[in-house]
Amino acid sequence: MTNLVILILCILVILSYLFDITARYSKVPGVILLILLGILIQIISQSLNIMIPNLRPLLPVIGTLGLIMIVLEASLDLKIEKGKKGLIIKSVSSAFILFALFTAIMSFILVRIDQIPVRTAILNSIPLAIISSAVAISAASLLKPEEKEFVVYESSFSDIIGIIVFDFIVISQGSVMAGVLNLTFNTVLTVIIALLTTSVLAILLHKITYHINYVIIMTSVVLVYALAKLAHLPALLLVLTFGLILSNSTLLENTPVKKIVDFEKFRNDISSFKTILSELTFLVRSFFFLIFGYYTKIDGLFSLNNLYIAALVTAGIFILRYIYIVLILRKPAIPLLFFAPRGLITILLFISIPASARISAISEELITLVILMSIVVLTFGNIIYKKDSTGLAFSNKSNGNEK
Repeated sequence: MTNLVILILCILVILSYLFDITARYSKVPGVILLILLGILIQIISQSLNIMIPNLRPLLPVIGTLGLIMIVLEASLDLKIEKGKKGLIIKSVSSAFILFALFTAIMSFILVRIDQIPVRTAILNSIPLAIISSAVAISAASLLKPEEKEFVVYESSFSDIIGIIVFDFIVISQGSVMAGVLNLTFNTVLTVIIALLTTSVLAILLHKITYHINYVIIMTSVVLVYALAKLAHLPALLLVLTFGLILSNSTLLENTPVKKIVDFEKFRNDISSFKTILSELTFLVRSFFFLIFGYYTKIDGLFSLNNLYIAALVTAGIFILRYIYIVLILRKPAIPLLFFAPRGLITILLFISIPASARISAISEELITLVILMSIVVLTFGNIIYKKDSTGLAFSNKSNGNEK
């Protein structure tokens, strides 16, 4: 039995690897294939009466680890340069404005139709308002460098903003002003903690000669993230700040820090760490979406009511995005229009909604359908991207405008 389990796990990892490879040619994100594979495993196991241990409680744990790794991996690829100031401002603004607009509109509709409290409506709207960095960043590998960076910044900050606001709504019971002040203080405190954590880690890597380093880096990040969550701090912002400091360590080379840190060794360590992190992220992400697909209720996916509402929600997501990109950013709609998938973070926040705040209009099946539909749109966008010459104009035009 043990060998059979090992064999199945190995096959699943190899299939996930093949999905990633073929995505470059088929333009179909591996995520959607993993979810479908999970659904297929569910059908086969039920048909053959195969008993599989309950893995559902692992979903939030695996998802959180995957989220940490994905944001950290993305931030390690980001370089802070003066020439990118405009790009960063536009991508972060896009994440905030689109998140706020979608949440406000959907909350208004829920309040008017279902007559539910505003706080409950906002909590149920937030998961659907967030771009999944887990899906968007991996799919953006086919884009031009500047387009890819836009997607990385936008999706990462969409995750961060969504989680911060979600936690604020769940925890805050007092006045709005007190909550905003507390949120501002926590954000500043989180950045300071990230700076201190990075400094301590850099010193340790400089002093320690033991051959095991990278596990300690990853463990430290997860540890600080968990402590930040327990203290109700914006933990994902901490991870992003941590990664940005690591990837831009050259900015500290002319400071007093250089007396205690060997920056050449530090950069080599970080380079090797990125390679290992990338492979760990692949494993965690693969098993998360496989398990999620396995526990998807198939009947709910074919409910006409769920399909209708999911189609409306998905259409709303991309209509708002189209208006913002064309009218506000004044950029060609292709390819950025399509990079607004929902995924891992949507699932994590949805299952984190308190039972008392759950509403029947937004079910797990509806969430799954929106995720699948948004990823199908992303797939379509990837397919037509190379065929549409306007998609290549983004980086060229923006380079001229940014200067």
